[in-house]
Formats: sequence, C-alpha cells, structure tokens
Amino acid sequence: MQIKINDLQFSYSSVPVLKDITLDLSGAKFVSIMGPNGVGKSTLIHCINKILSPVAGTVMLDDVNVKDISLKEMAKIVGYVPYSANDTFPLTVVDTVLMGRHPYSKWNSMDEDLDIVYDTLKRLGIEHLAMRSFNELSAGQHQKVMLARGLVQTPKVLLLDEPTSNLDIRHQLDVTKMLKGLAAEKNILIIMISHDINIAAKYSDEVIMMHDGSIFAVGKPMDVITEENLSIVYGVESKVIEDLGAPHVILRDAVPMSADNESD
Repeated sequence: MQIKINDLQFSYSSVPVLKDITLDLSGAKFVSIMGPNGVGKSTLIHCINKILSPVAGTVMLDDVNVKDISLKEMAKIVGYVPYSANDTFPLTVVDTVLMGRHPYSKWNSMDEDLDIVYDTLKRLGIEHLAMRSFNELSAGQHQKVMLARGLVQTPKVLLLDEPTSNLDIRHQLDVTKMLKGLAAEKNILIIMISHDINIAAKYSDEVIMMHDGSIFAVGKPMDVITEENLSIVYGVESKVIEDLGAPHVILRDAVPMSADNESD
C-alpha cells in the first residue's frame, strides 16, 4: 500500500491547520508522527481516512484518490483507532471488537469473524475481558479494546491517534513493540501519532516530525530526532544519545523565549 499526499491544505473555518503537506509512504513499516500540540497531526490522519476533506491537494491510496473510494471500501483498506475511547458501548468486549468486522459481514461469516476477534484479543493480552461489558473497563483497557477493533478490520493501513495514551509504561512498550512486529508480519503500513519521543524512536522504522502545520522532517529516527530539530520544533534543550541504534532523548530545559515570542 502506498499513501501519496500532494500539496495538502486544510482549514477550520478560515484558520489554516495544514499547509502544503507533501508526503510519500509505502510498504510494510511502522511510522510515527511527532510534533507539539496543535500542529495538525490528528487533522492529517483524518484527511487520510476521509473523516475530513482537504480544501486543496490530494490524498492517494495506491494511485486512487480517497474522495473516489466509498466509505465501506475505505473501512476495508484503512483502520483507525481514535485518541481515546470516549464512545460508550452497552456491549461486551467481544461485540464491541466485532463491530470492526462490519465491512466484511456476510450471512455466513460469523464464525470466521469471531475467530479473528478472539485471536486479536489474545494478541493484545485481553482475552480474559471478552465477556466483560465495555463500559465497565478502565481507560487503559478501553484503549486496548479500541485497538483490537481497528486490527480486526485487517486493513492495509492502520492509523493510530496516540494508542498508548492511557497505558502504563510497561504496556506502552509492549503495545508499541507489538505494532512494529505486526507491520512486518501482516504486511501493514502502520502510522501512529505519539508524544512519547523515546518509545517512538525505539521502535519506528520512520518518523514524521511536524511543525506549524507542515512537515518539518521525515526519515529514520536517528536522522530526524536531533538536538537541533527538537529545539526548533518543541522549544526544548536536550541531549540526544544513541542507544541500541536508536536515538534516546535526555531533556535539559525549555529553550528561553525571545522577546518577540513573549509578546505574541
């Protein structure tokens, strides 16, 4: 699967959010999108999965414009896991995850769909929650159930908006490592928004760093996560060291604001 974005622009009312985004991603890999709050990370993935329509530019999936793909076909191609499980479902975990199989539903497909659901729950270590009510779960359990619902779509592209935000550090590592392995095993292009720079750096094949509504840098973690880039994009002083072939960031302090910035 190839995602090719050309000169993408998006605005909320008259406020520009994305500016001239051009990006080319292809193959089975695990990609992280980084950047401060408000730079357009979620807006970008919403333009990819057709939740939002850009005001200019194109998003192509394997040379097909997303605007020409039906919502049902999009659900087979692109899976999406939102930032947090604000939705409530008066359903069991199994039934909640089974909703992800809707694009494939046929009158005789239930057994196959349930096999996929239980395999996914087991992969995420939450098979013991199968018959629990979704509304009775903790925030971290909600997050894993929503991740399972995205995975059972068996998509070619999986978009994740901070999928580990409600998990403790051990489970953040486990889930992120699992996602990296899943990209290769299932031949999926996985794109994850992350605010944890070190975890993303440890497991990502590629990093997209955004700044002020634009793509600031794209490439291997060691090439993108640098002291200079972190200073410009995040406004922080840091020391970046290499750890097992990946960059590891040691934060020092916030970069002092200039007089011009203080008056903004």
